[in-house]
Amino acid sequence: MGETVYDSQIVGILAKMGDKGMSVQMLAKHLYNMNCSLFEDRDIDAMRRYVQQFVLRNSRSPLSLLERMERRGFYRLNPRRAFVPRQLVFEFNGGQAADEEPVEEDVGQQQALRLPDLFS
Repeated sequence: MGETVYDSQIVGILAKMGDKGMSVQMLAKHLYNMNCSLFEDRDIDAMRRYVQQFVLRNSRSPLSLLERMERRGFYRLNPRRAFVPRQLVFEFNGGQAADEEPVEEDVGQQQALRLPDLFS
């Protein structure tokens, strides 16, 4: 998995959490569960180190993407930069804008592609 995929997943997780924020440890567990599969095992410690580096790298200045919270080890999205998560949500939806309607296929073409089954 690429690091940019991890970055967007971290931002997506924090966007779902909202103002409550999340600890680095829980964020690493969520990221691990999102990327672990039956056939490919990831190292949870390496994932935690990556999340820790990402959080430190993106929470240094007051206008950074992430903001430290009062509780030690907890971070949330910076409310001053609230436009970033919405931009990433559009990327998660396959690049379609929210006001675009999905293109529907021709009904005849759908019927031609339909395979025979036992119930038809």
